[in-house]
Amino acid sequence: MSRTRTALFAALALIAGGTGTALMAPTAGAATAAVPCSVDYQIQNDWGSGFTANVTVKNNGAAKTSWSLKWSYAGSQKVASGWNAKFSQSGNAVTVTNESYNGSLGTGASTSFGFQGSYSGSNAVPAGFTLDGVTCNVDSGGGDDGGGGDDGGGTTDPSGRVDNPYAGAKVYVNPEWSALAAAEPGGDRVSDEPTGVWLDRIAAIEGANGGMGLRDHLDAALEQKGSGEEVVQLVVYDLPGRDCSALASNGELGPDDIDKYKSDFIDPIADILSDSKYASLRIVATIEIDSLPNLVTNTGSKSTATPECDEMKANGNYVKGVGYALAQLGAIPNVYNYVDAGHHGWLGWDDNFRPTAELFKTAATSEGASVDDVHGFITNTANYSALKEENFTIDDTVNGTSVRQSKWVDWNRYVDELSYAQAFREEAVSVGFNSDIGMLIDTSRNGWGGSERPTGPGAKTSVDTYIEGGRIDRRIHVGNWCNQSGAGLGERPQAAPESGIDAYVWMKPPGESDGASEAIDNDEGKGFDRMCDPTYTGNARNGNNMSGALGDAPVSGHWFSAQFRELMDNAYPPLS
Repeated sequence: MSRTRTALFAALALIAGGTGTALMAPTAGAATAAVPCSVDYQIQNDWGSGFTANVTVKNNGAAKTSWSLKWSYAGSQKVASGWNAKFSQSGNAVTVTNESYNGSLGTGASTSFGFQGSYSGSNAVPAGFTLDGVTCNVDSGGGDDGGGGDDGGGTTDPSGRVDNPYAGAKVYVNPEWSALAAAEPGGDRVSDEPTGVWLDRIAAIEGANGGMGLRDHLDAALEQKGSGEEVVQLVVYDLPGRDCSALASNGELGPDDIDKYKSDFIDPIADILSDSKYASLRIVATIEIDSLPNLVTNTGSKSTATPECDEMKANGNYVKGVGYALAQLGAIPNVYNYVDAGHHGWLGWDDNFRPTAELFKTAATSEGASVDDVHGFITNTANYSALKEENFTIDDTVNGTSVRQSKWVDWNRYVDELSYAQAFREEAVSVGFNSDIGMLIDTSRNGWGGSERPTGPGAKTSVDTYIEGGRIDRRIHVGNWCNQSGAGLGERPQAAPESGIDAYVWMKPPGESDGASEAIDNDEGKGFDRMCDPTYTGNARNGNNMSGALGDAPVSGHWFSAQFRELMDNAYPPLS
């Protein structure tokens, strides 16, 4: 059970008049005007030497455009990292200030943030809080004492979910992937990293071809869990007419098989996840990679349109399928849904960015789902976009020409995944998603290290030489997605690495192929996409460039030893 304290300072006094009669205490409504703010500080998890906490602050004074909350610890507590706010600590004194996206705090409005801390000895809740120098109190609608609902963005929803499932938790290491990784030369350096479990066909639920099924993975996660918290990462990936623009990842269900998707795929998964045996696990469900973004970029009159994507937009089965998955899985208290949001090189352009957020809102409010069923979004899943372009920014110019005009950036608003993910989070909130949503970024294949990694910007002879010489992402074109030559492992999985980011994850297990480099017969419904052929000269979706793919690749999802070794060789940060 979480420990919680609702700050209550400057209690109301009953004043005795000259007649000896006590004046009546103000009514709840009358008291509200005198209440400057309320703070609800909740310790969510405490494992003896560390803890996670969630804080909700409500402003009852004049509207604010920025805010600063302060408290002091009586013990040795230290804030290690946080989310949805900026933290600083001097001795026992902690100062928390707003991020750019949550500085506005109107009269009666609330905001929330969380953090991970360490301590020795006792871990007492702070005795007092001030908001912009004013001591906080409690109003008639102040925080409750049980960590339930919120006043507009709280830290724990009515189901009991925490703000960031990764905070203070271990993450499940898939023993099947771990064994494959460890069998490679040097693979034991990363074989204990957590990766996603892909449910990419109905047979995967029970276990395909003798492999582990969903219950097997959950049982193994319980064994790994011990007495602490444990996250299990699942990829829910079997929509009708799946991935309409990429043959390599086509699935087993036809475009009109929405009823089969519901009854034979989502319902059995929901039945297993709702088993009380697994209630102590935090289950992260990544919902349908590459589905909804295809409806934005690859339909209609666009040069990138395909008949298959037009069909899926017309029949509505992507929206219905995602909505149904969110509703069924979101009803399970320990499941955290993250919807796939492509990557910056797909959706970062003006005509894609907001329409994508709006389409996600449509899907998240269909088939019985609501925005409360969306805990956040994930970017760069199964892709290679660099986390941070260190040698240039979107605001740079060369001889008066913006980098947006370079061939590589090509008028995109973003140059890397971190800036895109943080901006997309704000955009999603602006169209109606909850203000406490978080982002995941897949860093499994976007390190781009090795001898080819630039150490500084390119020459300023032109905007193109500047970008080409300095860009960390070394793909031929940002639209290339299949088994990319020269790629490396990226940042290792970690919780709350940046503002608004719940975690860096390896949702796509490194070493699993994106698709076969030539046609290979299989019983998984996966076709041959020329973008996986190293001799292919491209199409409109990659600017008619070479594919940049590795040769001799197996069917998507199968182990690709050569790719895994290259990812290790080019890892950044480098492997020790």
